[in-house]
Amino acid sequence: MLRVPYADLEAALHRAVLHLGLEDPRAAFCAQLFAETTRDGVYTHGLARFPRFSAMVKNGAIDPHAFPTRTGGFGAIERWDGHRGPGNLNAHAAMARAIELAREHGIGAVALANTNHWMRGGSYGWQAATQGCFGVCWTNTLANTPAWGTAKPTVGNNPIILAIPRAFASQPEPHAAPVVLDMAMTQFSMGSLSAYAKRGAQLPVPGGYDRDGVLTRDPVAIEQSQRTLPVGYWKGYGLSLTLDLFAAMLSGGLATHQLPLDPLKEAGLSQFFLAIDPTTFADPDQLSAIAEGVLADLKLAPPEDPTSPVRYPGEETLRVRQVNMEQGVPVDPELWAKLSDLTI
Repeated sequence: MLRVPYADLEAALHRAVLHLGLEDPRAAFCAQLFAETTRDGVYTHGLARFPRFSAMVKNGAIDPHAFPTRTGGFGAIERWDGHRGPGNLNAHAAMARAIELAREHGIGAVALANTNHWMRGGSYGWQAATQGCFGVCWTNTLANTPAWGTAKPTVGNNPIILAIPRAFASQPEPHAAPVVLDMAMTQFSMGSLSAYAKRGAQLPVPGGYDRDGVLTRDPVAIEQSQRTLPVGYWKGYGLSLTLDLFAAMLSGGLATHQLPLDPLKEAGLSQFFLAIDPTTFADPDQLSAIAEGVLADLKLAPPEDPTSPVRYPGEETLRVRQVNMEQGVPVDPELWAKLSDLTI
């Protein structure tokens, strides 16, 4: 991998997004979200995801000029239509609105229909938590996971994010990183499978079945069979199905079975964003004390490998961010060349 300064990566992405037809300041912010994802070590959903984003703008699946709009609501919950605009901009706007509603009501929710892939879902958990709010959000996807009892992809891997703040000012201190769980309903996300396959590496644990129905760690065999493994077996399938129902029904948008199976036409997704401002009813010091107590107890657990201590979800993000800011962000040289030449 090639390391490039973060500022250079963001600037190159900015030029590329402008080239696709987005206008500032939205182009700059769209590029920032891509760059921050790569900076934070979520390499499968940052620069590596940009070629698909570019292709979908060019084939019309993503409308670079579309803005999300409110279509209805009552009290602390609202429906929005993303008009198939850039998925990361739509998702950020939806979580921002949920936070606004939470400031007013203590809790706020936005059900977003007709949007696109949100790239790194954890971005919107961090968005909520760094503003002192609990955040929950999820999205449906095209059918890429078999329902339990069939080998046919029937449900999405429907990522869900749960974010817990540890500080309640506008930004937490570096040592008080929020707890952010960002997980798909499959043992490995589709991007992770592709990344392992590209490296010619085996998965650390079984991630799906081969064409003979045998559990395997071979990402290529799983991609060929299209039999990804739901987390918790039937439990992950059940959670995926219910997340799809929540998102589609509350937003009035499309469910997984209605989405195109072509990844380059995977548009019209349904998503849900929830924010809770706990300071409207609880003492911030007490909240922080509870969080610190839980995490301190976690750290007392003796690790099986002394060189790999027990970590909470999201703990590594700040460390990876610091390393990448100091040493440069790792990028694929081929992708970097195409990005710099505006040929993506």
